[in-house]
Amino acid sequence: MFQQLEEKIWFWLLLIIPVVVIFFLLLQLWKRKAQNKFADKTMLKRLTPNKSVFKPALKLTVLSLAFACITLALVNPKIGTKLETVKREGVDIVFAVDVSKSMLAEDIAPNRIDKSKQLVAKIINNLESDRIGIIAYAGKAFPQLPITTDYASAKLFLQGMNTDMLSSQGTAIDQAIQLARTYYNDEDQTNRVLIIISDGEDHNNSAADTAKEAAEEGIKIFTIGVGDIKGGPIPIRRNGVISNYKKDTKGETVITRLNEETLKNIASEANGNYINGANTTNVVETIKDILSKLDKKEFEAKQFAEFKDQFQWFLALGIFFLAIDIFLLERKTVWLSRLNLFNENL
Repeated sequence: MFQQLEEKIWFWLLLIIPVVVIFFLLLQLWKRKAQNKFADKTMLKRLTPNKSVFKPALKLTVLSLAFACITLALVNPKIGTKLETVKREGVDIVFAVDVSKSMLAEDIAPNRIDKSKQLVAKIINNLESDRIGIIAYAGKAFPQLPITTDYASAKLFLQGMNTDMLSSQGTAIDQAIQLARTYYNDEDQTNRVLIIISDGEDHNNSAADTAKEAAEEGIKIFTIGVGDIKGGPIPIRRNGVISNYKKDTKGETVITRLNEETLKNIASEANGNYINGANTTNVVETIKDILSKLDKKEFEAKQFAEFKDQFQWFLALGIFFLAIDIFLLERKTVWLSRLNLFNENL
């Protein structure tokens, strides 16, 4: 069964619970200090023989559970009850995102890697029924997400991508193309799209040849360049603050530049186009226009068509806990005190 959360914003109310718990603990400490000033422990037990140490904590726990359940009722979880297979038409699109250290350069705001993720997310938001996959690459290529129609998961995986996820540094665009070729599992499909987002620094110099081989398999490659041709240094951060810039073996600051020529050659060899990624809107519209002109492939996808509200169960549980709290007194329960389960009679 698939669950869906209708009003996630209400989850913020759960932050009230730890605040109440901290306030409760501080109040108990204050009470204990005040009582100790008034009388010693023996005298306090004689004055308040029915006082329970455990009950206030139990009441707090019950109230917290009631509040949590009511919050979940406001969120209104839903469960998919009807699964149906629908036919969709689209293109298989694989995004290959450069996560090498040069993508930390800030010659394009906020930096190259964040700009790349922003571009991919915006493109995904404008897709309708296409299937997508994601590849991360630096010195090697790594499959981040296989072909899927789950755009929410794709954006989740996308947000987790960073320049530390691959230990092998460098920029091997050819390996990204090779890996993308394994993503397309339908030999009869005419339109397969690979979108490479990079600054164009290619340390293997064989990407154009690999792109030509991919084109023979019907893969169209579109490249998006992020960065500036004037270039910029690669910052080294400590606790979120720039402490230095990457230097070469001679001790000079490394300047990384957008290599548009490499990206244009790759796209040209695979019947695609190069797009400068500086303007997000322009990139999204260009990709949207390109995809609209491609032939769509029909495929089947399963999805939940009906969802049922489940808030009533959490609401009922919340009311149940509130009812328990009403009848739960802070003084000792006679029969429970005889059992002395919590060593309160010591």
